Amino acid sequence: MYNLFLIGVGGFIGTILRYALSGFIQQGLRDVSLPYGTLGVNLIGCFAVGFLSYLSENYGLFPGMQRQFIFIGILGGFTTFSTFMNESLRLAMDRETLMMFLNIAFHIFFGLITVWLGRLTAYRLWR
Repeated sequence: MYNLFLIGVGGFIGTILRYALSGFIQQGLRDVSLPYGTLGVNLIGCFAVGFLSYLSENYGLFPGMQRQFIFIGILGGFTTFSTFMNESLRLAMDRETLMMFLNIAFHIFFGLITVWLGRLTAYRLWR
């Protein structure tokens, strides 16, 4: 039960950081043609998960609950895109190239499809 609480606190921290940083980036650029704030957060999250997972895997940093707090909680709340990219890279490092490409393609293709289906469902139910 303590693990769930710790992950939840980390998720709260990551979500607040995502909201603040994304807004800061978007307002700082004063350009709404592209969601730069989201892009910035996703790229920062990818860098952070890559950097910290390397330290964790190679130097034993962040054992057990610390790892869950940081990776699942904070970084998971900050962006799940970083987790998706890290898992894809792990497949590539394990020489599972086809599975890596399938993972990326499935996430993008089915992600777009399910967002569209969700919107379509809401439209049909509440029109």
